[in-house]
Formats: sequence, C-alpha cells, structure tokens
Amino acid sequence: QVQLLESGGGLVQAGGSLRLSCAASGWSLNGNAVAWFRQAPGKEREFVAGITMSGSITLDVDSVKGRFTISRDSAKNTVYLQMNSLKPEDTAVYYCAVHRIATPFRSSWYQKHLYDYWGQGTQVTVSS
Repeated sequence: QVQLLESGGGLVQAGGSLRLSCAASGWSLNGNAVAWFRQAPGKEREFVAGITMSGSITLDVDSVKGRFTISRDSAKNTVYLQMNSLKPEDTAVYYCAVHRIATPFRSSWYQKHLYDYWGQGTQVTVSS
C-alpha cells in the first residue's frame, strides 16, 4: 500500500522558514514526478512546486518566486519543500502528491486528476 507522509509543518512568524518533508512508503518516488500543493481555508487546492524524476524543478512562480524550493533525496525516498520568507498568505494545509508522469508538461502539473497518490497534509500557519 502506497503511503505519503508529510511532516514539518507548524506555526511560524512572518519572515520565518520551514522545511516540509514528504516520505513515501510502499512506493519508490524515484521514478515519478512529485509535487507540493496547498489549500487555504475556503480556497481550492493549488499547485506550489514540482520536481521531476530527473530533478528538474517547476515552481508556481507567482506565489513562491524566490522563496520556496523543492528537492528530493532518492536514498531517503523523500521530497522536501524549503519555505523561506514566509508570509501570512502562505498559511494552508500542504500536501504532497505523486504525478503519474515522470516528466510532466508544465500545464499538467496543475491538473489534480493526474496525481495518483496524495498525502494527508501538514498544516502551516504563518502569523503576522
């Protein structure tokens, strides 16, 4: 059974940093593209960042440009989201998800139905 477990969320002041982890069990992430999404209260789940099997990165530039970065550790079967200079508008539940394509086209990162597995989410709260 495939499980994705996010961790690293919490409460942080504006300007602070957090590093989220997405650890997989029952599945090797090394052959898949993996993405981070977030969902704020009352809003739709939105794409934040993605990383392909080969390590190419795609970010939702408008929302996280220059502040977030995604990386993967193949040996640990884990994908990370480093979040710096956090803002109150970054407050959301953050989810990792496994894309069914190893190297998605840009538009397909945003299509939630193309993700086969989702984690349960980790809460990030940024206070002003």
